[in-house]
Amino acid sequence: MTAEAKSASPPLTERQEARRRRILHASAQLAGRGGFEAVQMREVAEEAGVALGTLYRYFPSKIHLLVATMQDQLQHMHTTLHKRPPAGTDPAQRVADTLMRAFRALQREPHLADAMVRALTFADRSVSPEVDTVSRITTAIILDAMGLEHPTSEQLSAVRVIEHTWHSALITWLSGRASIAQVKIDIEMVCRLIDVTKPTEAH
Repeated sequence: MTAEAKSASPPLTERQEARRRRILHASAQLAGRGGFEAVQMREVAEEAGVALGTLYRYFPSKIHLLVATMQDQLQHMHTTLHKRPPAGTDPAQRVADTLMRAFRALQREPHLADAMVRALTFADRSVSPEVDTVSRITTAIILDAMGLEHPTSEQLSAVRVIEHTWHSALITWLSGRASIAQVKIDIEMVCRLIDVTKPTEAH
C-alpha cells in the first residue's frame, strides 16, 4: 500500500481499531521477550488472534509493525506526561527531565527498545508516514515540555537537533557504548539549545 493510498483510507471502525491494538500489543509483548528477531509476523498474528493475511493488511511488513509499535509507545508516554507534566520553571531542564523519563521507560524494556530502534534504522521510504508520525509525537512531547504552542523556525530547528541527539543517545546506550549517566549529560547539554534559540524580548 502506498503512502497516498494509506492517507486516503477511511478511518478504522471500533472493531478494526480494537484488532489493531491487539496486534500492537502482541508486537510489543514479543519484542519485549526476545527483541527484534522474536517479532515474526506469523507469531504476532497468533498472539493477537488474527489471520496472517489480516495482519498484513494492517502492517505490510515487520518494519511497518515495529515502527507503529514505537509510535504507540510514544503516544502512551505523551498521554502520561500530560497527566504528570515535568516540574520546574526552566524549559531546557523540563525537556531534559521529560526525555530522561521517556528514556527510563524504554530502559525498563531494553529488548523492546532495541527492536523499535532497529526498525526505525532499517525503515525505507515505504515506511515514511509511520516514521514521520514518530517524529511528530516526539516533537509534540518536547514542545509540551517547553510550554510552547507557537515555536519559531529557530526553536523548531533546535527541537529537531534535540530529537536527533536523543535518538542517537538511545542507539549508543543500546549498543553498550554509553552509560545512562553519559546519556543524561548529552541530553542536558543539547537541551541548552532551547535557551540559545529563545526569542529576544522587545524592550
